Amino acid sequence: MTLLSSERSAEPQPVSSPPADEPVYGWQKPPIETAPPSVSSAGQEAIDLAARAGLKLDPWQQHILRVGMGEKPDGSWSAPEVAINLPRQNGKGGVIEARVLWGLFIGGEKQILLSAHEFKTTMNTMKRIERLIRGCPDLHKRVKAYHKTVGREGIELHDGRELKYIARSRGSGRGFTSDCVIFDECMILGDDSMSALAPTTEAVENSQLWFLGSAGIGAPSQQLGRLRARAMAALESGTLDPVLAYFEWSITPHLAECPRGCTEHDDIDSVASLLKANPAVGYRLQVEKSMHRRLTMGDALYARERLGVGDYPSDQAATWQVIGEEAWRALAVTDAERSGTVAFAIDVTPERSHAAICAAFPWRGGVHVTVVDHRPGVGWVVERAKELHAKWEPRCWVVDPASAAGSLIDDLEDEDDGLGVEVVKPKAREMAAACGQFYDAVADQSLTHFDEAPLASALAGAQKRTLGDSWAWARRIVSVDISPLVAATEAKWGLGAEVEDKRSGDILSSVW
Repeated sequence: MTLLSSERSAEPQPVSSPPADEPVYGWQKPPIETAPPSVSSAGQEAIDLAARAGLKLDPWQQHILRVGMGEKPDGSWSAPEVAINLPRQNGKGGVIEARVLWGLFIGGEKQILLSAHEFKTTMNTMKRIERLIRGCPDLHKRVKAYHKTVGREGIELHDGRELKYIARSRGSGRGFTSDCVIFDECMILGDDSMSALAPTTEAVENSQLWFLGSAGIGAPSQQLGRLRARAMAALESGTLDPVLAYFEWSITPHLAECPRGCTEHDDIDSVASLLKANPAVGYRLQVEKSMHRRLTMGDALYARERLGVGDYPSDQAATWQVIGEEAWRALAVTDAERSGTVAFAIDVTPERSHAAICAAFPWRGGVHVTVVDHRPGVGWVVERAKELHAKWEPRCWVVDPASAAGSLIDDLEDEDDGLGVEVVKPKAREMAAACGQFYDAVADQSLTHFDEAPLASALAGAQKRTLGDSWAWARRIVSVDISPLVAATEAKWGLGAEVEDKRSGDILSSVW
């Protein structure tokens, strides 16, 4: 699997103001890419055929075809699903045209279905494909008819192979059996169209689904959101999605909490960001003209339409994978009286967008956990922790030194202000044990909570990741914040950590 998210530094980084006399090109390989391994590719055949028809493909378009049309040793597709996510006007149409020409004239595909959100987009693609075929006599002579009758639009060859242009609707495509279905404009693609068109390939032994679109626009981007979530989960965990090749050109914009000089995120107003998200710069997009669009569109629209910063819906069907929602809600209480000491814990999301402080204390023969504080950023955490430490005198604070929160440990333990916090630093095997103990406490109903939204949301979006012979918490998709869940798990574990126990009899509620 290609893990380009870990190879960003290998991509040439353009200067923010390149010399006027030097050509400037966008990234020809995407910042985000994942694909199953292959031993060969039909992509070069598609590239060569497109060139014969007069379509010269950019390097990035050629890269997509070579990887997306990769083959296993038996000749079947290594990636039965291919998704391309990049800003508009970069040239996704060229990839579609090359893939269609190959399927019709080389690949032996009996039927190809092409669909877009707006049928006029499909018709524009039809005109371009027809023009390419007519311009190449060797291809044109194999065409029996260019069908333009409403409801029957497509291209039919003398040997029976055909390309059909399909309008999107609940019933479109039903009754067809296809070797390849191409979904253009898939940032507007919901379950209705998928349920009608995707199953047309299931009776074909070696078929492909291609998805092409630009940055997500919220709820309409349901299918693109699922594809992206699968790709990001594979990249984050280092595992492999066995059927998906995913390519995305986009930036990671700065957050409000980013410190001055942050190098982990991208500037919306920089040329470097424009080149990172637009491979067609230098081919069909111009730097100056594209940058001026920001002044017209504003930062938010410019970030989405030109820099690939999307809004993707979560798939609620895939939530609550580890602990069931019903089981968790059943453990909710309205208040809890602390019968012993208390332990606190801190966790921070990997991208440092949010942080959580949670507490745990014995109650009714079990353990009660609660979210004490949960906010964006991390700048507030140390001061808040020391305030809580002075007020509640906890037996310990737990921070995983291998996590993003580990960077806070030195400041927490700093005693210059007389409020140094003793931090317990669990090892990997202890983190695995903590997760197992938390899970078991829910299963045997020895854990209670205040039914706080941050903790419920974290559980809804959490899954397991392997940690030795055990497991630890992981995010189902990168947009999920599980810091409250991790901190609650660590706080519960902290009650049994070997530290001095300071007991009191205070009553704790959900207000801290």
